[in-house]
Amino acid sequence: MTNNNNTTVKLDRVTKRFGQFTAVNDLCLAVRGGRIYGLLGPNGAGKTTTIRMIVNITAPDTGRIDLFGQQITAELQDRIGYLPEERGLYKKMKVADQLRFFAELKSVSGKEVERRIDHWLARLKLTEWKNKKAIELSKGMQQKVQFITAILHEPDLLILDEPFSGLDPVNVELLKEIVLDLKAAGKTIIFSTHQMELAEEICDDICLLNRSRKVLEGSLREIKQSFGRNSVSLRIEGSNGVLDDPTLISKLEQRSDEVEVLLAPNASAQVLLRKLIAAGVVVSKFEMIEPSLNDIFIQKVNEVE
Repeated sequence: MTNNNNTTVKLDRVTKRFGQFTAVNDLCLAVRGGRIYGLLGPNGAGKTTTIRMIVNITAPDTGRIDLFGQQITAELQDRIGYLPEERGLYKKMKVADQLRFFAELKSVSGKEVERRIDHWLARLKLTEWKNKKAIELSKGMQQKVQFITAILHEPDLLILDEPFSGLDPVNVELLKEIVLDLKAAGKTIIFSTHQMELAEEICDDICLLNRSRKVLEGSLREIKQSFGRNSVSLRIEGSNGVLDDPTLISKLEQRSDEVEVLLAPNASAQVLLRKLIAAGVVVSKFEMIEPSLNDIFIQKVNEVE
């Protein structure tokens, strides 16, 4: 189990090039123990290349990567569980045989591996598929089996590259629940995705990447607070022209029976509320909204382009 005060993964000025293409450029980041760290960004931002360097599949051209306070060794690799974005099981091998094989690669065997296999198959609702060949499973089921291969040896660091892609909503919720349980058990989790809304639900800390560079890093809570509360969700009857004032409102989106407004620069939510009431507008909802991760990312990307 990792100590919450320690840095589990540290990248110091890491760069990786493939020919003339720079996949990761001068990247520094720190993943704290016992937390869920979101490595976020659009496709092609450098997330998967960063992960492959962390798990020692490929080496950085420059810079240093430390795991658990030291440079990577074969022993340290056994403390990592990795679910790659490119899924792959042995199609004609039975599910239980595959799980035993991958567990043995991490030095887990005998009665203990059988206990863990049964536990995780039950948790992921795959018990009845234990003796089926991988080719007989749906893509979603195969993905859940591969997730089990990443956690069967009880790693201290779990790295998940786009773990929710291709799963239906029920299995997305199931996987999220398991990830949160693993965090509660003291595991450190790096979660890579381009789906900002999922990251927003489970991440403690985030690093936003765009075009091979870090755009933003820090605690999700602190990052959201630093961007301020500049949007308001309203449920009103009429507006008597108040929402047409460009000194108050810079953007307006109608959503079902509500409207979300982005306040103009230097505009005050309190002034907006007073003007609505003074104009005789019936206000049944007036709620300040934090910017979403997606909003923050778009703003930061636009700042550097």
